[in-house]
Amino acid sequence: MMNDPQPKVVIIGGGTGLSVLLRGLKRHPIDLTAIVTVADDGGSSGRLRNELNIPPPGDIRNVLAALSDVEPLVESLFQHRFSTENELYGHALGNLMIAALSSITGDFGHAIQEMSRVLNVRGKVLPAANESVILHAEMDDQSIVSGESKIPYSEKKIHRVFLTPEEIKPLPETIRAIQEADLIIIGPGSLYTSILPNLLVPEIGEEVCTAKAKKVYICNLMTQAGETLDFTAADHVRAIYDHMKCSFIDTILVNKEPIPDRIQEIYKEEMAKPVVYDVTKLESMGLNTIIDDIVTYEDSIIRHDTAKVAEILVRLIPKR
Repeated sequence: MMNDPQPKVVIIGGGTGLSVLLRGLKRHPIDLTAIVTVADDGGSSGRLRNELNIPPPGDIRNVLAALSDVEPLVESLFQHRFSTENELYGHALGNLMIAALSSITGDFGHAIQEMSRVLNVRGKVLPAANESVILHAEMDDQSIVSGESKIPYSEKKIHRVFLTPEEIKPLPETIRAIQEADLIIIGPGSLYTSILPNLLVPEIGEEVCTAKAKKVYICNLMTQAGETLDFTAADHVRAIYDHMKCSFIDTILVNKEPIPDRIQEIYKEEMAKPVVYDVTKLESMGLNTIIDDIVTYEDSIIRHDTAKVAEILVRLIPKR
């Protein structure tokens, strides 16, 4: 008798939070696809994007590293960032490798596939778009701030974000992964600059809305100045719904473990504080709310507990 195929899990996001979570998920017997934002325009990624006219590779690089199954030294090499005072300064070697493969293959998406083979990646890594996109934010005063790296520092409240160019085509594999998924995970990550840039790509948002999969949103642990100052968990969901024009999330995962005062004091310097959740409000929005101790700390930096969150998510996969 043939074994049942592994359940298909799609995770959509970007930034550090996505990479952290993937390190836990890859240990489970699932068919994993990561759809990763390509709106970054700062640092090494931004420089390569501008100089070589390719999508920014930074978030993709971190996801490839998180899902890789290679010797630790090889992963360290891939993630190595040059500190020399010349044109290599600030570049991560992995970014340069992806850029080189894009040049060799003539296609960013193909380059990621080849890099995945080199790194023995568990699962598939797909860019949200196979071209450079620019993220813009319309503020409450109707002014426009352009550039993912500039938006959090505008010192204004974000009304909405949008992408240019308007005609952006996702890869066919991305659409197919969403359509065939058993579970779709949104987040964790910066709401306006890591999560929404994926969902705003034409077709991706529509497909997520209509996909048969169960959909779960992993709420951020802390608010973020310049993006989600004073946002509750419900505010995060409402912002997503306002952009998507549909209510599609089935389950939200929130943290119940109190953040130690000494950690809160550190984050207070960034005007960040723990995200507050109101179960009654979340349930009134039709959300199944999972509340658990899902936080861990690395050198006073708050992270989702990758093993714990992965176990919770795997239990949410519908039985076939």
